[in-house]
Amino acid sequence: MTTETPPTDTAPATPAPAAAPSPATSRPPVAAASRRGGGALALAILLSLAALGAAGYTAWTVWEMRADLGEANGLRGQVDTLQAGVDGMRQENANLRRRLNDADAVNRSAREEVLGVSERIRNLEDAVANLSERSLSGHDAMLLDEAESLLRMAKERFALFGDAAGALSAYDLADKTLAAVNDSAFAAVRQDVTAEREALAAVAPAARGNDLSTLADLRAQLPTLPLKRDDNTSEDGTPPGFWQRAGSALGSIVRVSHDDGSPVALADQRIARELAALDVAHAEAALLAYDDAGRTAALKRADAALAAYFDTTAPAVKTARSRIAALMGSQARGNEPKLGAALAELRNLRSVHALQGSSQGTHPAPAASAPAPAHAGSSGAPAGGTP
Repeated sequence: MTTETPPTDTAPATPAPAAAPSPATSRPPVAAASRRGGGALALAILLSLAALGAAGYTAWTVWEMRADLGEANGLRGQVDTLQAGVDGMRQENANLRRRLNDADAVNRSAREEVLGVSERIRNLEDAVANLSERSLSGHDAMLLDEAESLLRMAKERFALFGDAAGALSAYDLADKTLAAVNDSAFAAVRQDVTAEREALAAVAPAARGNDLSTLADLRAQLPTLPLKRDDNTSEDGTPPGFWQRAGSALGSIVRVSHDDGSPVALADQRIARELAALDVAHAEAALLAYDDAGRTAALKRADAALAAYFDTTAPAVKTARSRIAALMGSQARGNEPKLGAALAELRNLRSVHALQGSSQGTHPAPAASAPAPAHAGSSGAPAGGTP
C-alpha cells in the first residue's frame, strides 16, 4: 500500500494560511482511500485463507502419505516374509525333487531286479513242471496204476459178490496210494474216494456180513428143528399102541382138520421146513439186494412159520426165533451205494495228462485202457476173503 507525500515548495518559511477546505472538496479522496484499503484487506484475508487451506491440505496429504508409508512398510515386511517362505518352499521342492529322482532311480533298479527275479521264478517253474512230468511218468504213474487197479477191484467185488467190507478195504488202500502221488491234480480223485468210502461205511458192512452168516446158519439149522407133535405120537416119544395104529389107519380114510387159512394147511406139515427155508433164503437175497422192506417181510414170514408149524417149546426153536428177532432189529440198513465215480475221475485225469504230455513232447505213462483182472495175492488186495 502506497502513501502519497505532499510536494515541497520554495515558499517562505511561514506558510500562508490556507483557506479552509470545504466539505465538498475534501470527502472524496478519503472514501477512495478507504475503499482501496478494504479491498486490499479482503484480498489479504482471502490469500491467507487460501494459504491456510493449502497448508492444511498439504498437512493432511502428508499425514495420509505417512499412514500409507507405514502400511507400505508393513506390507513390505509381509512381502519379505512371504518371499522368505517362498524361497524356503522352493528349496524344499528342490530337495523333494532330488529325493523323487533318487526314488525313481531306486524304483527302476528294484523293477529291474523284480523282473530278473520273475524270470528266475519262471525258469524254476518250468524246471519244476519238467520234474513233475518226469516223476509222473515214473513213480506217480506206478502209484496211479495201483490206485486204478484197487478202485476197479473194489467196484467189481461189490457188483459181483456184494462184498462191501472187501470193497471198503480196497478203497482204504486206494486212498493211501493216491496220498503218495506228488501231483496235486489228483486231489479231486481222493475226494471222490472219500465220498464212496463214506457211502460204503453207511451200509454197515460188518453188521451186514454178520446178518448174512446168521441167515446162512439159520437156513442150515431149519431141517433139524422139531415140528409140532402129532396126535399119534405120545409125549414121551414111545411108539403108538394097537388102538392108536387103528385110529391112524381109519384117519387115513376120513380125517377132520381145522383150516386156519394158511397155504400149507392143506398140505403135509413137513412142507413147512421148505417154506421156512425159502423165506430165510428170500431174506438173504433181499439183504444182498439192499431191499430192507423185502428182508423184513421175509423174516416175518419165517418167524410166523416157526410159530405155526414148529415146536415153540423146544430150545432150538426159541433160539431160532430170537435170532430172527435180532435180525429184524439189525443196523445193516440203507440203499445200495453207487460206486465208480472215483475210478472214472481218475481215468479222465490220466487221459488229460496224457494229452498234455503228448502236446508238450513228453511221454507220461498212459492210463490203463482195459481193466486187468485183480490177483488175489497182490499187495493191494482187500483184507476180506473172496466170497
